[in-house]
Amino acid sequence: MKIRMSNIKETKKGWTAIALHVLIWAMVFLIPYIFSAGADRDFHPHDKGRDSFLHLNTALNFFWLVLFYFNAGWLIPRLIYTRKIALYILTVATMFCVMILLDSILFRVMYIPHGFSIYHSAGNNFIPFVFTIAVSAAYKAIADKNSADLVIKEKQSEHLKTELSFLRSQISPHFLFNVLNNIVALVRLKSDDLEPTVMKLSSLMQYMLYETDEEKVAVQSETAYLQSYIDLQQQRYGNELNLQVHFDIKEPWHTIEPMLLIPFVENAFKHGGMVQSPNIQISLSVADGELHFIVINTFEETKAVKDKTSGIGLANVKRRLELLYPGKHVLKTDKQADWFIIDLLITLQ
Repeated sequence: MKIRMSNIKETKKGWTAIALHVLIWAMVFLIPYIFSAGADRDFHPHDKGRDSFLHLNTALNFFWLVLFYFNAGWLIPRLIYTRKIALYILTVATMFCVMILLDSILFRVMYIPHGFSIYHSAGNNFIPFVFTIAVSAAYKAIADKNSADLVIKEKQSEHLKTELSFLRSQISPHFLFNVLNNIVALVRLKSDDLEPTVMKLSSLMQYMLYETDEEKVAVQSETAYLQSYIDLQQQRYGNELNLQVHFDIKEPWHTIEPMLLIPFVENAFKHGGMVQSPNIQISLSVADGELHFIVINTFEETKAVKDKTSGIGLANVKRRLELLYPGKHVLKTDKQADWFIIDLLITLQ
């Protein structure tokens, strides 16, 4: 669907450009007739050759049209861009001579009542010739600049999508690793909570497989995902964990990048669960077009987890926030005594 819409937009742009070119050239052809003037030709207002000069200028306009696109489409790319300047100048000079020859032929074919003069022909057509070459070169430069900007923009967009996909793919295995560890612990304890835990994991997997492919998900869906993860962790720690969770979603229609908040919660359980009498507080609110997310957990520097996966989630989510919400988020991390605090504010509107 996205590809089809992109093709439609490109087709519309193409037709718009063609229509604009047709309009401009139509004006070029019609202006001499509108003003009843003969493109700088000197004749008496009642001269019978007035119409002949108008037709002559119309015929020469076809030469300007061909010159314009030939210069922009062939001469500049083949000669200027390849630094064959001398050959380009020679070619342009040759075309000016061809234009004078064409002018002389048209004089005879159209039975212009005045005699043909190479001097007058060169003088009358030199400025239009140079103007056509200059405008053609400017048009080519602008068109190439726009094309280059479009390519750069597309590359940046693809790079952004690739980087976001890579960051998201790193977070998912990290999350699964933690949950599977929880299940292993329940298996060893032969806990009655094993079956509901597996069912909860199944619902999480369904979310990860079918929801996280979308660019955005409803805030409520992400909240439900967080709640399921928290429930799994709470089953693991039992009464040893002092857990406070508060979700207040006043504007559920807002959307957010999937799995954007889970690394903060993972981090809280990973580090907060290592201390004696762990305490974790999680608060999420959405109101007035803003998402406010706070995670607080007990923390001991000497018992901080040190392994290959430590910090992957937080590092990735910081990068994702920079890519997805530039200038529209504030992330604060703070350590106060035995507490580690995450405070995130995102402008959703």
